Amino acid sequence: MLAGLYVVTLAAAVPRGAGGHGRDGTWSSAEARRFWGPSRMAASTDDAGPDAAGGPQSITGSARHFEGVPTVGVLFYVGEDMRDHHCTASVVHSPKGNLLISAGHCGFGDDAAFVPDYRRGERKQPYGVWAIDRTFVDPRREDYGDGSDLDFAFATVRPDGRGRQIERVTGANRLVRTPGEVNRVTVIGYPSADSDPADQAVRCTAMTSRLEGHRQLTMRCDGFFSGTSGSPWLIHFDEKTRTGDLIGVLGGLNGGGPDGDESDKISYSPLNDDEIFRLYLDAINGREPKRA
Repeated sequence: MLAGLYVVTLAAAVPRGAGGHGRDGTWSSAEARRFWGPSRMAASTDDAGPDAAGGPQSITGSARHFEGVPTVGVLFYVGEDMRDHHCTASVVHSPKGNLLISAGHCGFGDDAAFVPDYRRGERKQPYGVWAIDRTFVDPRREDYGDGSDLDFAFATVRPDGRGRQIERVTGANRLVRTPGEVNRVTVIGYPSADSDPADQAVRCTAMTSRLEGHRQLTMRCDGFFSGTSGSPWLIHFDEKTRTGDLIGVLGGLNGGGPDGDESDKISYSPLNDDEIFRLYLDAINGREPKRA
């Protein structure tokens, strides 16, 4: 699930700009939407594998493909193949209505875009394409040790061409404290196209427990491959509004799960405690995160 680090790069294309640094104002949601044009959409369906012809096939295990929800979508490094979405993010309620949450190891960076309720191969995405403005990551975040308990991040997005903030268009989940170790969560994410050729949202309902030695939760649910980092862990999910209370995001130790054969079956999430709400306040107030 480790998709991209904001300090240690896994590929040359991992973008810059994490940690609260903004752009110069030239990157807009209108530009992001124009980038998502017919030629890119055609490229996004090339070499999609057997599912491109036969339709999506269910992932083996407990996660299942479904049509997605407006508040959850994919992050792209704009300038690369649009099928190469690298992480999942979701909209959380904020005073300005412009805030996303994801995993801290998911590099947002310059010229990045968020596509809520992403649909592979569709020329017009149902809820648009939104330019990432600023990102906020706790500077103490690490892949291992105590720093992995801080593997969450926020990002603001620019308004669309009509001046609307994203929350007005998609709705939002509510950021709440993790109520305890045992929770019934609905987890929604987008495996990468390389991991899952169907290139479609997956959903799972599972019970959580405490990850020993960390301020993190763990769950067992097959099918959360690379690309699902940042997936929201929701309680009280309402099937009518398609929103819920967000108590965590897929991330944490080792990028959100163990190595080896269990990597897509067992997932982690940092607890929503005082630290995430400190970062939330930094994000809604536009402050550079600083920690002793």
